[in-house]
Amino acid sequence: MQVNDDLWIFPGQGGQRAGMLEQVPADLKKYVSDLLDMELLDSDAGYQDSVQIQVSITLLQVFEIQQLFDLGLKPGLAAGHSLGVFPAAYALGCMSLEDVFKSVKYRAELMKESFPAGYGMGAINGLSLQDVDEIVQQVTTSDAPVFTSNQNSALQICVSGSLNAIDQVLKLAQDLGAAKAIRLRVPVPSHSPLMNDVAKKMKDYLNVVQIKAPQGVYLANDTGHSVRQSELIRQDLSDNIAYPVHFWEMMSVASNYQPKVLVDFQPGSPFKAVLGEYFSEQHQVNLNQMTIEDAAYLIKKWKRGS
Repeated sequence: MQVNDDLWIFPGQGGQRAGMLEQVPADLKKYVSDLLDMELLDSDAGYQDSVQIQVSITLLQVFEIQQLFDLGLKPGLAAGHSLGVFPAAYALGCMSLEDVFKSVKYRAELMKESFPAGYGMGAINGLSLQDVDEIVQQVTTSDAPVFTSNQNSALQICVSGSLNAIDQVLKLAQDLGAAKAIRLRVPVPSHSPLMNDVAKKMKDYLNVVQIKAPQGVYLANDTGHSVRQSELIRQDLSDNIAYPVHFWEMMSVASNYQPKVLVDFQPGSPFKAVLGEYFSEQHQVNLNQMTIEDAAYLIKKWKRGS
């Protein structure tokens, strides 16, 4: 099972910030803007919009992928969290650049149209999945639904649904002793049954998109398992929006491959603490903390074992 190669990790929504596209070349921005017929705002106001968020995060991550490719680096494993599945598929050679951006925009538009306001996600640190499940069952109603969603670690659980219900869950979680209970900067109820219709439409859309077998190991959101078949990747790209992301299990599976270096793509580095639970001896490179050139130097150095 050993790969002994890099694990590239791509976060989804939540870490976006104004100005994060400043280093992206003008020609790449223009390519995306022309392809999708949209202006890239890269501002606080722009990042209130789900389409702007998802396209811009994808653009930032694709830019970083291309830079690392140019410096002779490719992943042995790739793990995308939610939206990050599309840059992960691109990094492994599964999708063309055009299909990545068109798919992401279509996905974001579907999500925005389905829930234009009043819905989102929250995160709770310090309580178990069972604790969060029990709170959610107390709060959820047909008029204001809320669901347990992503499990990023044993004690880092997300919820998705109505903002009113989410706020009730977060308050009860704090009362129960949660270390942190906050709303996330995600304006839609991702990874919940509320997204079933979006997932069905994404499945139809992706059925006519070419998905190639990965040049490495793809870690699937909906199962946490390692995948090498193109059809299973296609399924994950469409279905993951309606199911919890099993990031904790994804990292458990990844640890079995014994990667030497973990590369955390921007924006932010939301999984730094979680990764420490599984990769105590591996080196981590956070691209939000150094230049690509410095990152590539360290990756090559550590892969040589020097």
